[in-house]
Amino acid sequence: MATVLLVRHGRTEANEKGILAGTAPGIKLDSRGVEQAVALAEQLSGLEVSALISSPLERTMQTAQSLATTLVGTSGGPLEVSTESALAECEYGDWTGRSLSELAQEDLWRSVQDHPASVVFPGANGEAMSSMQYRAVKAIRRWNDILGPDAVYIAVSHGDVIKAILADALGMHLDLFQRIGADPCSVSVVSYTATRPFVLSSNGDGTQARRHVTVAHKNKDEAPVGGGAGG
Repeated sequence: MATVLLVRHGRTEANEKGILAGTAPGIKLDSRGVEQAVALAEQLSGLEVSALISSPLERTMQTAQSLATTLVGTSGGPLEVSTESALAECEYGDWTGRSLSELAQEDLWRSVQDHPASVVFPGANGEAMSSMQYRAVKAIRRWNDILGPDAVYIAVSHGDVIKAILADALGMHLDLFQRIGADPCSVSVVSYTATRPFVLSSNGDGTQARRHVTVAHKNKDEAPVGGGAGG
C-alpha cells in the first residue's frame, strides 16, 4: 500500500497576520515557520522515502527543501523536490490578500464554513472548492500509481488542500471538511490500498508520523475486525 505523509508548510507572516495568502507570490516562511520546518526535518531525519513532492508556491518549497536535507531516498542518495502544481493552494480569486476578519463579513463566508462544496470564489481566477479537492486527490492517486504500492512519500501542501484530501480519504462530504485540522508544519498519514484509504493520523508531528509509517507496513489491505493490535 502506498503511504503519503501530507505536510502543511510552516507558518508565514500572512498566517500570523490573518491574511488569506492564496496563490499570491512572495509569501515565504517567517522566522517561526523556518523553525517549524527545521524541527520537522529533525523529527523525520533518516526516514527513507520514495519521493518528496511539493506545491510550487514559495512557502511549501521552503518547507520541502528543509525536509530534503535530512530525508533519505530509497536509492540511498539525496532527495530532489518534485513540484506538483495540483497541490497548490486553492485559487481564492478576489479574496486573495484580504484579511480573514474582513472576509468574515462577506455573505460567502458562511457558505465557506458550512457548505464549502457549493463555494466558487469570486473573480476571474476564483476556483470552486470542489475543483480544488478533485485536482488534489487526483494528484495523490497519480503519485500512488507512479511510485507503486510499497512507496512511502511526502507531499507538502496547504491547509485547505490537505483537509480536502483527508476528507476524501475518510469518505466525508466536502461540506464537513472544516471539522479537520491541519496546523502549520503538521503531518497527516494516509495509506492507500486496493480497497480503501486508511487515515493513520492527522495534524500530528514527525515523531507520530514515523510510528504510523511503521504500522502501515505491518498491516494488510483489509481492516481488522475489532481494531487490530496497532503498532
